[in-house]
Amino acid sequence: MTTASAVISARVLPRTRSVTTTLVVGFALFTALMAQIEIPLWFTPVPITGQTLAVLLCGAVLGWRGGAASQMLYLALGAIGLPFYSGGDGGWQVVTGATGGYLVGFVVAAAAIGFLAERKQDRTVVTAIPAFLAGTALIYGCGVAWLAHSLGVSGVEAMELGLVPFVIGDLVKIGLAGLALPAAWKLVGDR
Repeated sequence: MTTASAVISARVLPRTRSVTTTLVVGFALFTALMAQIEIPLWFTPVPITGQTLAVLLCGAVLGWRGGAASQMLYLALGAIGLPFYSGGDGGWQVVTGATGGYLVGFVVAAAAIGFLAERKQDRTVVTAIPAFLAGTALIYGCGVAWLAHSLGVSGVEAMELGLVPFVIGDLVKIGLAGLALPAAWKLVGDR
Protein backbone atom coordinates (compact mmCIF):
# COMPACT_ATOMS: atom_id res chain seq x y z
CA MET A 1 0.00 0.00 0.00
CA THR A 2 1.43 3.37 -0.96
CA THR A 3 1.52 6.27 1.44
CA ALA A 4 -1.16 8.09 -0.54
CA SER A 5 -3.51 5.11 -0.48
CA ALA A 6 -2.88 4.66 3.25
CA VAL A 7 -3.96 8.26 3.86
CA ILE A 8 -7.02 7.93 1.64
CA SER A 9 -7.93 4.62 3.31
CA ALA A 10 -7.49 6.03 6.81
CA ARG A 11 -10.41 4.01 8.16
CA VAL A 12 -8.09 0.99 8.26
CA LEU A 13 -5.50 2.87 10.29
CA PRO A 14 -5.93 2.74 14.05
CA ARG A 15 -5.93 6.17 15.65
CA THR A 16 -2.42 5.90 17.09
CA ARG A 17 -0.59 8.71 18.82
CA SER A 18 1.40 9.43 15.68
CA VAL A 19 -1.75 9.61 13.53
CA THR A 20 -3.47 11.83 16.12
CA THR A 21 -0.40 14.07 16.39
CA THR A 22 -0.28 14.39 12.62
CA LEU A 23 -3.97 15.35 12.56
CA VAL A 24 -3.51 17.89 15.36
CA VAL A 25 -0.63 19.55 13.48
CA GLY A 26 -2.51 19.25 10.19
CA PHE A 27 -5.58 21.02 11.52
CA ALA A 28 -3.41 23.79 13.04
CA LEU A 29 -1.86 24.31 9.61
CA PHE A 30 -5.27 24.09 7.93
CA THR A 31 -6.54 26.83 10.26
CA ALA A 32 -3.51 28.97 9.33
CA LEU A 33 -4.24 28.38 5.65
CA MET A 34 -7.91 29.28 6.07
CA ALA A 35 -6.88 32.47 7.90
CA GLN A 36 -5.36 33.65 4.63
CA ILE A 37 -8.80 33.66 3.04
CA GLU A 38 -9.55 37.16 4.24
CA ILE A 39 -11.94 39.94 3.39
CA PRO A 40 -11.13 43.08 5.41
CA LEU A 41 -14.08 45.27 6.40
CA TRP A 42 -13.47 49.01 6.54
CA PHE A 43 -15.61 49.61 9.64
CA THR A 44 -14.19 46.96 11.98
CA PRO A 45 -10.80 45.48 12.90
CA VAL A 46 -12.32 41.99 12.51
CA PRO A 47 -11.99 40.57 8.99
CA ILE A 48 -14.07 37.85 7.38
CA THR A 49 -11.87 34.73 7.22
CA GLY A 50 -12.12 31.01 6.65
CA GLN A 51 -10.71 30.16 10.09
CA THR A 52 -14.04 29.33 11.70
CA LEU A 53 -14.73 26.65 9.10
CA ALA A 54 -11.42 25.00 10.05
CA VAL A 55 -12.21 25.27 13.76
CA LEU A 56 -15.63 23.63 13.34
CA LEU A 57 -14.19 20.70 11.42
CA CYS A 58 -11.22 20.42 13.77
CA GLY A 59 -13.38 19.87 16.85
CA ALA A 60 -15.74 17.47 15.09
CA VAL A 61 -12.95 15.33 13.67
CA LEU A 62 -10.43 15.37 16.52
CA GLY A 63 -12.65 15.36 19.61
CA TRP A 64 -12.29 17.73 22.52
CA ARG A 65 -8.67 17.01 23.44
CA GLY A 66 -7.32 16.91 19.90
CA GLY A 67 -9.44 19.85 18.77
CA ALA A 68 -8.31 22.02 21.67
CA ALA A 69 -4.69 20.91 21.22
CA SER A 70 -4.77 21.76 17.52
CA GLN A 71 -6.15 25.23 18.11
CA MET A 72 -3.73 25.86 21.00
CA LEU A 73 -0.91 24.91 18.64
CA TYR A 74 -2.31 27.29 16.01
CA LEU A 75 -2.56 30.06 18.62
CA ALA A 76 0.98 29.41 19.90
CA LEU A 77 2.61 29.24 16.46
CA GLY A 78 1.01 32.52 15.48
CA ALA A 79 1.87 34.09 18.83
CA ILE A 80 5.59 33.38 18.37
CA GLY A 81 5.52 35.30 15.12
CA LEU A 82 4.72 32.84 12.34
CA PRO A 83 2.44 34.45 9.74
CA PHE A 84 -0.51 32.23 10.68
CA TYR A 85 -3.17 34.79 11.46
CA SER A 86 -5.35 36.66 8.97
CA GLY A 87 -3.47 38.79 6.52
CA GLY A 88 -0.27 36.87 7.23
CA ASP A 89 0.04 38.48 10.65
CA GLY A 90 1.67 36.87 13.63
CA GLY A 91 3.08 37.82 16.99
CA TRP A 92 1.95 38.45 20.52
CA GLN A 93 0.53 41.86 19.58
CA VAL A 94 -2.14 40.10 17.50
CA VAL A 95 -3.08 37.76 20.35
CA THR A 96 -3.47 40.71 22.72
CA GLY A 97 -4.99 42.97 20.06
CA ALA A 98 -8.61 43.56 19.12
CA THR A 99 -9.12 40.13 17.51
CA GLY A 100 -7.32 38.10 20.19
CA GLY A 101 -10.56 37.00 21.82
CA TYR A 102 -11.59 35.21 18.64
CA LEU A 103 -8.28 33.32 18.60
CA VAL A 104 -8.82 32.17 22.19
CA GLY A 105 -12.43 31.39 21.27
CA PHE A 106 -11.15 28.96 18.62
CA VAL A 107 -9.62 26.80 21.36
CA VAL A 108 -12.80 26.87 23.46
CA ALA A 109 -15.03 26.18 20.45
CA ALA A 110 -12.93 23.28 19.14
CA ALA A 111 -13.02 21.68 22.60
CA ALA A 112 -16.79 22.15 22.94
CA ILE A 113 -17.54 20.84 19.45
CA GLY A 114 -15.20 17.93 20.07
CA PHE A 115 -16.95 17.14 23.34
CA LEU A 116 -20.29 17.05 21.54
CA ALA A 117 -18.80 15.04 18.66
CA GLU A 118 -17.58 12.42 21.10
CA ARG A 119 -21.22 12.07 22.11
CA LYS A 120 -22.20 11.40 18.46
CA GLN A 121 -23.33 14.96 17.68
CA ASP A 122 -21.29 14.98 14.48
CA ARG A 123 -22.51 11.89 12.66
CA THR A 124 -25.02 13.65 10.38
CA VAL A 125 -25.45 17.18 9.13
CA VAL A 126 -28.62 17.51 11.21
CA THR A 127 -26.90 16.54 14.49
CA ALA A 128 -23.70 18.44 13.69
CA ILE A 129 -25.41 21.79 13.09
CA PRO A 130 -26.33 22.38 16.79
CA ALA A 131 -22.75 21.54 17.82
CA PHE A 132 -21.40 23.94 15.21
CA LEU A 133 -23.84 26.65 16.30
CA ALA A 134 -22.70 26.22 19.91
CA GLY A 135 -19.05 26.44 18.86
CA THR A 136 -19.70 29.54 16.78
CA ALA A 137 -21.52 31.14 19.72
CA LEU A 138 -18.49 30.46 21.93
CA ILE A 139 -16.18 32.07 19.36
CA TYR A 140 -18.45 35.12 19.26
CA GLY A 141 -18.70 35.25 23.05
CA CYS A 142 -14.93 35.28 23.55
CA GLY A 143 -14.29 37.52 20.55
CA VAL A 144 -16.93 40.15 21.21
CA ALA A 145 -16.12 40.36 24.92
CA TRP A 146 -12.41 40.93 24.20
CA LEU A 147 -13.21 43.32 21.34
CA ALA A 148 -15.30 45.47 23.71
CA HIS A 149 -12.48 45.48 26.25
CA SER A 150 -9.75 46.10 23.69
CA LEU A 151 -11.53 48.97 21.94
CA GLY A 152 -13.12 50.39 25.09
CA VAL A 153 -16.62 50.21 23.60
CA SER A 154 -19.94 48.95 24.93
CA GLY A 155 -21.10 45.39 24.43
CA VAL A 156 -23.69 46.57 21.91
CA GLU A 157 -21.05 48.43 19.89
CA ALA A 158 -18.75 45.40 20.04
CA MET A 159 -21.57 43.18 18.72
CA GLU A 160 -22.13 45.65 15.87
CA LEU A 161 -18.42 45.45 15.02
CA GLY A 162 -17.66 41.82 15.77
CA LEU A 163 -20.84 39.74 15.45
CA VAL A 164 -23.61 41.23 13.30
CA PRO A 165 -21.57 41.53 10.06
CA PHE A 166 -20.47 37.89 10.32
CA VAL A 167 -23.65 35.97 11.11
CA ILE A 168 -24.70 35.15 7.54
CA GLY A 169 -21.18 34.11 6.52
CA ASP A 170 -20.81 31.95 9.59
CA LEU A 171 -24.14 30.25 8.91
CA VAL A 172 -22.79 29.39 5.45
CA LYS A 173 -19.58 28.03 7.05
CA ILE A 174 -21.65 25.94 9.46
CA GLY A 175 -23.51 24.44 6.51
CA LEU A 176 -20.27 23.79 4.62
CA ALA A 177 -18.71 22.15 7.69
CA GLY A 178 -21.75 19.91 8.06
CA LEU A 179 -21.54 18.89 4.42
CA ALA A 180 -17.77 18.31 4.66
CA LEU A 181 -18.00 15.98 7.68
CA PRO A 182 -18.63 12.75 5.75
CA ALA A 183 -15.55 13.40 3.61
CA ALA A 184 -13.51 14.28 6.70
CA TRP A 185 -14.52 11.04 8.39
CA LYS A 186 -13.58 9.03 5.30
CA LEU A 187 -10.19 10.72 5.26
CA VAL A 188 -9.28 10.43 8.94
CA GLY A 189 -11.32 7.47 10.21
CA ASP A 190 -12.67 6.96 13.71
CA ARG A 191 -11.27 8.50 16.85
